[in-house]
Amino acid sequence: MASLMDYLRAWGLNDWDPWTFLTIVLMACITVITRSFFFISDAPWTLPSWAQRGMQYAPIAALAAVVLPEILMTQGVFIHSLADARIYGAIAGAAYFFWRRGSGQAVLGTIVVGMSVYMPLHVGLHW
Repeated sequence: MASLMDYLRAWGLNDWDPWTFLTIVLMACITVITRSFFFISDAPWTLPSWAQRGMQYAPIAALAAVVLPEILMTQGVFIHSLADARIYGAIAGAAYFFWRRGSGQAVLGTIVVGMSVYMPLHVGLHW
């Protein structure tokens, strides 16, 4: 055990706690085991129909959870002014996406249009 402590001190970990280390190792084991269930089983595995329907909405929900707070909040507080370039960039990007109806290069176009509205307002007007 002393050699492990010397090794950790060499890496600058003087306040090494064995319980924290044990917790990290056990959580890593649990993560590997739960993610390996699909590889361990030989039987084919399918989701129930209700779960498959729910998984169709997962990307939309994840995108909303990441993007909407970034557009509507600053440092955990809702924006209180319309002089915010993120609002207009998001509106322009959404308008382009709905105009294209999600066909072709709609995602790339959404990003380009949204950023082409956002950047002049943010850099030029300091919004």
